[in-house]
Amino acid sequence: MSSERPGVVLESVTKRYADVLAVDDITLTIQQGEFFSLLGPSGCGKTTTLRMIAGFERPDAGRIAIGDAEVTETPPHKRRVNTVFQSYALFPHLSVSENIGFGLRFRKLSAGEKQTRVEEALELVRLSGFGDRKPHQLSGGQQQRVALARALILTPDVLLLDEPLGALDAKLRRELQVELKSIQREVGITFLYVTHDQEEALTMSDRLAVMSGGRVEQLGTPRQVYEHPQTAFVADFIGVSNLMRAWADGSGGVEVGDVRFAVAQPTTGESVVRLAIRPERVRIERRGETGDNRVPVRIERFVYLGSTTQVFVVLPGGDRLQALVANADEVDEYDVGAEVTAYLPPDALRVLADDEGAAP
Repeated sequence: MSSERPGVVLESVTKRYADVLAVDDITLTIQQGEFFSLLGPSGCGKTTTLRMIAGFERPDAGRIAIGDAEVTETPPHKRRVNTVFQSYALFPHLSVSENIGFGLRFRKLSAGEKQTRVEEALELVRLSGFGDRKPHQLSGGQQQRVALARALILTPDVLLLDEPLGALDAKLRRELQVELKSIQREVGITFLYVTHDQEEALTMSDRLAVMSGGRVEQLGTPRQVYEHPQTAFVADFIGVSNLMRAWADGSGGVEVGDVRFAVAQPTTGESVVRLAIRPERVRIERRGETGDNRVPVRIERFVYLGSTTQVFVVLPGGDRLQALVANADEVDEYDVGAEVTAYLPPDALRVLADDEGAAP
């Protein structure tokens, strides 16, 4: 749980490289003890933002504070932050214990105190008994934990993590996502995590900022951002969404071609919009089912995913939808080309601004 005290504050921070505006007037407050993620595609400005907080880059405008101290002009080695990169940069000739304790060389601690700190760090990252090994004797996941322990042993106010799981295979990444969140809760340090992987951000974050084009598109909890996207970009980037160009009729309905859907989200005025719905909220029913937001569709194809099946269907006007159906359901009784009914619950539909601006 985060406190109400700020851990990191950015006010109107801007960074430009020649003609490229990498970070565009970002204002953001990360609470102390919060696991916060910057999420977005390559080139969105997330790593540049992290590097400015670390002190590796200087903003062209704005201010940065860590805790109660402004650090906009403070050099990196005087900021109470530490960074874990995707490349762990462990010293191959040093043991695990020596790698972890490397930063303590400049601290006024006795040999016994240093050893105690190293042993506590090893225990924290579940590597007790590995202290005498060399980095090449460890797996990729274990090396990542050594890098994490090396950063945490210096007790920073903020730990910055720049895609630290990117070099690991998918199964190991999922395992370490859970472990990393557990470690963060245990130490209570503010974690700022940079990633392009939506699963990582949704799994670990207390809150996240979705970035695009150097700006924050949406800020919120994982559930808020996933279930209530505020822009078409967020709906498309986070998870999988059905995005349809539509016409809001100004009376609580949205038209996709000749099909009208009722929506729970309030709408005002007539306008071109994007209508979004997550595949898991689309229900496949037998042909002939009637009622609001039910539309006849044709099954185009199936994609088997193990516990679920993706069902791709075509609406009367040619728009395509995908539904995500649990394999315990009776979807396997249908064949490709079958005529069925798709139900789109009003509360599952999100009406978003259309960024293309043309008629549907």
